Amino acid sequence: MRKLYIVKKNYQFDEIIKKGVCIKNKYYIIYYKDNNLPYDRFGISVSKKLGNAVFRNNYKRKIRSIIDNYRKLYINGRDYIIIVRKEAIGKSYEILEKEFIALILKKKKKGNRNEFREKKEI
Repeated sequence: MRKLYIVKKNYQFDEIIKKGVCIKNKYYIIYYKDNNLPYDRFGISVSKKLGNAVFRNNYKRKIRSIIDNYRKLYINGRDYIIIVRKEAIGKSYEILEKEFIALILKKKKKGNRNEFREKKEI
């Protein structure tokens, strides 16, 4: 994943989490929000409570690999924040990949809830 496609700043994480749409399952929480750019960006978060730096970086590498393998499932022009939950600890790469894909496909079925929010506010 190129640096261009990464959300790094804390204020960007906060904005996406506060204003974005949330979807979750047993292993992940994903927030997403439109970014008005021609590409999508990703931020990955693994809590310090789950393990040391080596452990957290290992999980971030796994998530980045899954993201790169399934780029075609994302809608361009969105920011995604992916939070790894405690239940993901000790699971195989295949299970993590399967659950991540299921969650992304669930997002596609839901549609864009932000459009609904905008209509409601008007």
